[in-house]
Amino acid sequence: QVQLVESGGGLVQAGGSLRLSCATSGRTFSTYAMGWFRQAPGKEREFVAVVSSSGGSTYYADSVKGRFTISRDNAKNTVSLQMNSLKPEDTAVYYCAATPWYIVTNPAQYDYWGQGTQVTVSS
Repeated sequence: QVQLVESGGGLVQAGGSLRLSCATSGRTFSTYAMGWFRQAPGKEREFVAVVSSSGGSTYYADSVKGRFTISRDNAKNTVSLQMNSLKPEDTAVYYCAATPWYIVTNPAQYDYWGQGTQVTVSS
């Protein structure tokens, strides 16, 4: 069992930055790839970024590539999402999730989810 708790969301102006963190419990954290997803009102949940279990591989949605950076610290059981050059269209609830697969973008392949943290970008 893996429990996930996100933090770091908030209100920021366009062009600003935020850093999201996801704290996890469970001794098997280092065996899971970790992903970030987001869901805006009235829209489906969409993939944002994923990092492999070792942290050696990452993959990003085209919409955030070059602006967002995902990283993990297996010693601290945490995964982070650094978000720079934020845009109003980045406004959403952001979720971290854990998958036993390698690098996957389909939310159906993620076994564990956090409760989400709201990110609002004003224009």
